[in-house]
Amino acid sequence: MSTTFPRRRLLRGITAATVLAALGTTLAACGGESDAATTSAAAGTVTVGALSNGAAKETTVEVTEVASISALLPDAVRKKGTLVVGSGTLPSGSPPLGYIGDDQKTLTGSEPDLARLIAAVLGLEPEISPSTWENMFIGLDGGKVDVAISNVTVTEERKQKYEFASYRKDDLAFETTEDSDWSFTGDHRALAGKTVSVGSGTNQEKILLEWKDKLAEEGADPLTVKYYQETNSLYLALASGKIDAYFGPSPNLAYHTTQTAGTPQATRIAGTFSGAGTSLQGLIAATAKKDSGLAEPLAAAIDHLIENGQYAQWLTAWNLSSEAVETSEIDPPGLPLTNS
Repeated sequence: MSTTFPRRRLLRGITAATVLAALGTTLAACGGESDAATTSAAAGTVTVGALSNGAAKETTVEVTEVASISALLPDAVRKKGTLVVGSGTLPSGSPPLGYIGDDQKTLTGSEPDLARLIAAVLGLEPEISPSTWENMFIGLDGGKVDVAISNVTVTEERKQKYEFASYRKDDLAFETTEDSDWSFTGDHRALAGKTVSVGSGTNQEKILLEWKDKLAEEGADPLTVKYYQETNSLYLALASGKIDAYFGPSPNLAYHTTQTAGTPQATRIAGTFSGAGTSLQGLIAATAKKDSGLAEPLAAAIDHLIENGQYAQWLTAWNLSSEAVETSEIDPPGLPLTNS
């Protein structure tokens, strides 16, 4: 049975989201360990949206350690004084969630910013560790990473190895060229005969491959699934007609359509789908190794940010207010082992 903190109302006052300004170029991510943008106006504050190159409204958020919450931390984490946070955004970044900022070297994005807010409540120094998506989970498994805060969807399969503290709704989307007349309304049969790209090892890949199997069982035209390591290669394939659509996290795709509007490479959202399947709202969660003892303090820290308005400030700065949750849940129901 899932354990949850009591549901509390999200503070009113999430303001109208900031319109994203266009980025001039696509930024490439760097390798190795890196701190996220760590600009602080003063002790007890965190600046979100720093170095975002116009993708977020830079906002100074007041946040300090809460002793009753930091006391929930496992002794080993509390004593070392740092929170090592995995960011599975290499090699090419994943704006607005995690990408290299306008100084061309510092990891920024909504997820690193949330990590810094959570760490502040826990009285820990955040250490952001960028890696590929697959290596982020290897880091969790091997103990090199304490928690992944990187758009990880809660799934029943992942719950066998990891524990979760949710912090955002999970919606997926299909992106096509602007002149495409294809759309997706939830019926997998619309994918018959199409070629779609998806990220390897992701929740959306699991959903897409199950749809592919269903089409094969029904004798429909096959769905072809393609993979690209680089975001630039993916969008070149979309623009040239090598793929019909890209299936990925809604925030990333919505961001990209904003950046390409009015250009020859303009794209559009062709449909959305819950990251937990047809019958459940998907949730994004801070992810730690199972039985690490981190889910409880992480959820308590997130709830503190929700109750005191810092969570709303963070979402608004990054234009993600529509994905707000009312409370953080420990190990909530996730995408079923079989997405039916």
